[in-house]
Amino acid sequence: MPGPKSKPLVLSETERRTLAGWESRRSTAQGLAMRARIVLACAEGESNTTVATRLNVNRGTVARWRSRFLRDRLDGLADEPRPGVPRTITDAHMPLMSSPRSRVDFGELIFRCLRSPLRPARVAAT
Repeated sequence: MPGPKSKPLVLSETERRTLAGWESRRSTAQGLAMRARIVLACAEGESNTTVATRLNVNRGTVARWRSRFLRDRLDGLADEPRPGVPRTITDAHMPLMSSPRSRVDFGELIFRCLRSPLRPARVAAT
């Protein structure tokens, strides 16, 4: 017995172009590219099961992204904030982290640690 009929997904021309760009651009995160492929396949009128089989993903994954797109359109495909402690390194810090000046000189670091008075004391065995 077939499952419930999925809501039809109709894209505007702007949405279709945006999704096609996300799908084909090499710099797009792979998760977002897969979501774009899912939505484009659903817009062709395919069922969740057919899309899942063709894209080699779980049927529940297709159902989740179809419903989020229907609810929030393109904004629904973005990653939601993860649970847990907020990030301490923001995107603004990232260029600083990858600059050549931020690289650690491990020789200098080891030298400073060895001459530091905070070295653990040696304890004689009794």
